[in-house]
Amino acid sequence: MELGFDNALYLKKQSEKILERIKMFDNKLYLEFGGKIFDDLHAQRVLPGFHADSKIQLLKQMKDDLEIIFCISAKDIENNKIRADYGISYDKELLRLIDRLKSLELNVSSVVITQYNGQKSAEIFKNVLENIGIKTYIHTFTKGYPTDIDVIVSEEGYGANPYIETTKPLVVVAAPGPCSGKLATCLSQLYHEHKRNIKAGYAKFETFPVWSLPLKHPVNVAYEAATADLKDVNMIDSFHLEEYGITAVNYNRDLEVFPILKNILYKITNKYIYKSPTDMGVNCIGECIINDDIVKKASRIEIIRRYYNSLCDYKKGIVDLNVSQRIKVLMDELNISIDEREVISQAKNQAVIKNTPVIAIMLNNGQIITGKSSKLMSSSASVIINAIKVLANIEDDIHLISPAVIEPMRKIKKEVYGNSCLNLHDVLTGLSICAATNSMVEKALKQLKKLKGTDAHSTCMISNEDLNILKKLNINITSEPVFDSIDNLFI
Repeated sequence: MELGFDNALYLKKQSEKILERIKMFDNKLYLEFGGKIFDDLHAQRVLPGFHADSKIQLLKQMKDDLEIIFCISAKDIENNKIRADYGISYDKELLRLIDRLKSLELNVSSVVITQYNGQKSAEIFKNVLENIGIKTYIHTFTKGYPTDIDVIVSEEGYGANPYIETTKPLVVVAAPGPCSGKLATCLSQLYHEHKRNIKAGYAKFETFPVWSLPLKHPVNVAYEAATADLKDVNMIDSFHLEEYGITAVNYNRDLEVFPILKNILYKITNKYIYKSPTDMGVNCIGECIINDDIVKKASRIEIIRRYYNSLCDYKKGIVDLNVSQRIKVLMDELNISIDEREVISQAKNQAVIKNTPVIAIMLNNGQIITGKSSKLMSSSASVIINAIKVLANIEDDIHLISPAVIEPMRKIKKEVYGNSCLNLHDVLTGLSICAATNSMVEKALKQLKKLKGTDAHSTCMISNEDLNILKKLNINITSEPVFDSIDNLFI
């Protein structure tokens, strides 16, 4: 893979930047942490060379000086809000994050349930957290917000929230998803800290948009495409331009809230700390791009992926049609054609020739492999078998799974489900069984890791079970918004 981003340089610069910001204040910084802590696959895709675990590596570098507070909205708990990328609810995602961070010896000191208004489910979740030893706080809506600064910054406003006990100089405030109350939690803590004569500060860590890249740079447009369902729009930071004469990119929500935030910070600290939303940020992404052409190409491909994902999400009833329409406008602005993503045309052409659904996958060496749907197995299973055969230099006509394994599997599937077609899980299970006695199959299975980061496209929507496995293999799969079978709605 050609690299467009220097990850080692990023970790060095980013940690230095955060440490500098801590020193600006009374050696106490509340850092609003946006985006994914783990598995930042979007950044990895648009910035070839970026490691998906970079944020974790960053936190581990500073672990002796930091603790983590998680925020989760009571409304999201009550509504059982689901993360579309993982297919799990925000409360379960929070528990998953806490467990993973603790396994890395990173200190999750507490959880704040925000926007509480008597939700019973939030009270139950608080009990769950406390039963596993997580100190949990309840914050209600801030009285007076957003217009009455005097009430907001008073005992009736932030003062009504309990103070969250912290001991480290860097307090990372994170969440399982957007709109979870991170900013309000940071500001509430600043109020309490200053009451205690601790001159703590606030800063924001967001990976995207990249403030130092042009507004319509594909990296920034890819961020807009990724957040089209949230209606985020990248904009020139007018505050930064007016103050410094420097063009910087931010997004609409930060620009809209900045005048309010600026006044709240002044009311708490009695000084104007930041003169623009860009000033608040500590991100160094733009300084670590080493090949802009590679990054631009990768970002254009990502925008196409987002477009197809939005079309399928609309078909499933997850999002409105205007999400894909917004992304299509972005594609038109950059003159992006779906033909730039080669696997799409290859999959479509083979589907016409074979008159059946097809998946095409581009290996990291540029070779494109296809797999078709059949009575024996799904197109997902077929393309994975074909791909690992090629990577292991195994002849196409050699069967990796013994009939003695396949036939009992097909028989039981027919009896239980009424359909003997093997899905990807079935095929991987069969391969694992055969690998115990067949070194060639064992060699083929070892090639699965080489599929990480590959690009793939299907001519029909894939069952949820197959889709989840392809994602776990870190294959960047998209689909035409077409149901091969109504069963795809449910499996």
